[in-house]
Amino acid sequence: MCSGVYKDRFIERRSAFTPTTQMTRKIIIIEDDPDTLDIMSYILADEGYETIAAKNSQPLHEVHNLQPMLILLDNRLTEGLGRDFCRQFKSDPATMHFPVILVSANPGLEAMARDSNADGYLPKPFDIADLVNLVKKFE
Repeated sequence: MCSGVYKDRFIERRSAFTPTTQMTRKIIIIEDDPDTLDIMSYILADEGYETIAAKNSQPLHEVHNLQPMLILLDNRLTEGLGRDFCRQFKSDPATMHFPVILVSANPGLEAMARDSNADGYLPKPFDIADLVNLVKKFE
């Protein structure tokens, strides 16, 4: 498995592929808890996805360059609520087609995801199989 720092903009990129393999299964993970961020990134890289891990919402501003197949967005970030970022992201015609999964330990996550126009939700704590199966639905 190769991994590397993606300069100052994001935490890091991970992939189970060699650097010469074309990446099409790219996932942005936005999570302010470093342990959860690492766990999600390692699990998905092990499943063959390229992951772009970030502790803030900066990658949302660069989705057109990154072209992810999916965005996993934590609800409680240091800079605001993921549901608010999701609602704004999904209301913009230029970004509304990128799938977003809201991730949270908050009660009422299903309603929160629906109200923010998220494409799905993943409650914390999550089972590894639940994470992987949910991501595979967006391939």
